[in-house]
Amino acid sequence: MIRVEIDSIRVSLMSQDRVVVLKDSETDRYLPIWIGQPEAEALRVELQGIQTQRPLTHDLLKAIIKELGGEIDYILINDLRHDIYFATIRVSMDGKAYDIDARPSDSINLAVRFKVPIYVEETVMDRAAIEPEEEIAVDDDETGAEVSEQGDEESADLGVFKDFLDTLDLDDLDSD
Repeated sequence: MIRVEIDSIRVSLMSQDRVVVLKDSETDRYLPIWIGQPEAEALRVELQGIQTQRPLTHDLLKAIIKELGGEIDYILINDLRHDIYFATIRVSMDGKAYDIDARPSDSINLAVRFKVPIYVEETVMDRAAIEPEEEIAVDDDETGAEVSEQGDEESADLGVFKDFLDTLDLDDLDSD
């Protein structure tokens, strides 16, 4: 099992879908998981410490588990089938451990509320994690500044932007 932390919650500008991005605690691997808008909002509310007038669904689940004498030990994102993630919630109650099947979005919401670790099976990370591409840093001969190497097309796009920046008179910024 690989321990992960919540890196961010993202919104697709085109579709308005939500993605929770989990980051491997020991490497630069990221696991994006699409979640529903209500689950994303509930997660945001908890992460930002926003107080609500009434308990949200995950707050209610936490209260029920606590009232019945249970605790959540951790959650585990344990499978990926047909582009659907699966998770289990490890609940301890009366000296017994129970693995409850759940959606990752609900599991993550409960993990945040119970302040317990989030784990991902190594096979799931190996199949679905994203690693950012490393940029190769080189010195710019003119300025001595570090710049990263890019392909010809990307360099051409940045070259146009650089030309535009060179036309700006930065001294005009002080006149306000």
